[in-house]
Amino acid sequence: MAQTDSSTNTNAPGVMTGNPLIESDRVEGTAVYDPQGNHLGSIKRLMIEKISGKVAYAVMSFGGFLGMGEDEHTIPWSKLDYDTSLGGYRTDISEEQLRGAPSLSRDRDYDWSDRERERELHDYWKTPYYWGI
Repeated sequence: MAQTDSSTNTNAPGVMTGNPLIESDRVEGTAVYDPQGNHLGSIKRLMIEKISGKVAYAVMSFGGFLGMGEDEHTIPWSKLDYDTSLGGYRTDISEEQLRGAPSLSRDRDYDWSDRERERELHDYWKTPYYWGI
């Protein structure tokens, strides 16, 4: 799935209207839905590549109750499409896939420069590496 970046003024579902930019704090907390429109979870934070400024990943939280017992998984940004009819992001990811996905740690000491772990993540989701090959 590719991020919609159209700025045309049409009201078709999934097509961006007006300004194609959004502040990062407005993305955090945005709902994520499966292909059938069922709520999967929400975006906790974005992982942005320092040099290019491109969003590489969204960390998504799901499960739990009232913020307790939530799981977090890192999803390649290319797996999300903003759907204006839902007011959130739609993905082709199922809950079962999410539960079986490799995780990248939130721990401050986690080595985000470990390309092998990132390759594992991208291979699992069948997405191209954001950094190129």
